[in-house]
Amino acid sequence: MNRNPDYFRSVVMKRLWYLSLLLMIVVLPFTSHAQNMLTLEDAIAVALENNFEIRLAKTDSSRLGLDYSYRNVVFLPRINATLGNNWTNNNQNQEFSDGTNRKGDVKTGNLNAGVTLDWTLFDGLKMFTLKKKAEEYANLGQLELKNQVINTVASVIETYYVIVRQKQQLKAIEEQMSINQTRVDLSKRKLEVGLGTKPEYLQSQIDLNAQKSAKLEQETYIRELKRRLNQLINPLPDDQENQITTDYVVSDSISVNDQISLDDIQNNLEENNPGLQVSRKNLEIADLTVKEFKADQYPVIEFNSAYNFRRSTNDIALNPFLPLFNQNKGFSYGFSASIPILNYRNTNRLIKHAELDLQYQSISYASERSRLKLNVVNAYNLFQLQLETLALEEANILLAKENVAITLETYQLGSTTFIQLREAEKSLDDAYNRLINARYNAKLAETELLKLKGELVY
Repeated sequence: MNRNPDYFRSVVMKRLWYLSLLLMIVVLPFTSHAQNMLTLEDAIAVALENNFEIRLAKTDSSRLGLDYSYRNVVFLPRINATLGNNWTNNNQNQEFSDGTNRKGDVKTGNLNAGVTLDWTLFDGLKMFTLKKKAEEYANLGQLELKNQVINTVASVIETYYVIVRQKQQLKAIEEQMSINQTRVDLSKRKLEVGLGTKPEYLQSQIDLNAQKSAKLEQETYIRELKRRLNQLINPLPDDQENQITTDYVVSDSISVNDQISLDDIQNNLEENNPGLQVSRKNLEIADLTVKEFKADQYPVIEFNSAYNFRRSTNDIALNPFLPLFNQNKGFSYGFSASIPILNYRNTNRLIKHAELDLQYQSISYASERSRLKLNVVNAYNLFQLQLETLALEEANILLAKENVAITLETYQLGSTTFIQLREAEKSLDDAYNRLINARYNAKLAETELLKLKGELVY
């Protein structure tokens, strides 16, 4: 062994440099470039504007809203107008009993015009039911749009934090590479001074190369995830102005709200959950459909009126009893009643179908309501579990980092074996994986709770 004081001084200086490098890697938080930052709020805003599923839901909602805007027309009368004008040109030849013979070309014009008004006064209250159904369908469209928006926002949050998760994984790989590089330098130095073996140096280099390969795979995977996020939030490949490329960075951290309580989620749950609201609205519409078909069992009373105008002209009158000019005009009005007597029981069939659908919707609503309560409790318990796991892993990562720092230092001094150092590095790698997964799983559990509550969007 070399006893030269300069040698020991150089060893100590190298050790301090390595420890400083390691501490810098361990202590410094993850950082990212400020340029081209895509925040979660920005991603959600773009998705709300461009996502295909939301745009389709908006179209359906607008269609139902259009029907709602015409809901009052069922109370208005139906007015129709007719107009016609015909011309005829006939060659007539007539012989009478007194021997008279008349013949010639007869040109005739007939003008007919009329306006009719039909106003339904009573139809078993079907008019009111149809108006109410139009209102409920419009509300249903809004609820389905909200439900789609919440599902899309949840997908954006999940995909966004998948990228953040893999970005943190990339940082962990880079930190492992720095530690492995330190191990390579130490094993090489120990080999040069006769304190180490070549297999240790080769294995350190192999581990470092494996980390470099893992880094390349991780970077490729992150780019793929960014393309998935782009497709979700901005699926407009031809819109060059609004197109988002993969040349952006996402947040470095995953924040979790650990102050959510079960009472907060369960409070007004049935009024806020969009899925349950849609089910309840379908139940209400099914009840209105039963009333609509039952109205067909009652007579329909209408007020009818008309104004008619008729005029005919002949250029000559071959028949002395026919007028050259004839005009009639006048107004008529009255009431009519249509009473259902026999329609092969079709109305009863439709009523029974509607009642069965009402029963189905009632069972569906009860099932959805029960499932929602169970899902909330399960989601909250999972959320609490993930919070506890996250707290444990955050404490554990500090132990793993300290263990690597101590093991690396003692390895340099020759008090720790190569295998022990690799085991410490492996423990740190596993600790990072568990910590990153715990953060992501806690965020997913939080998102699921807010999704069930209906509070991802307001």
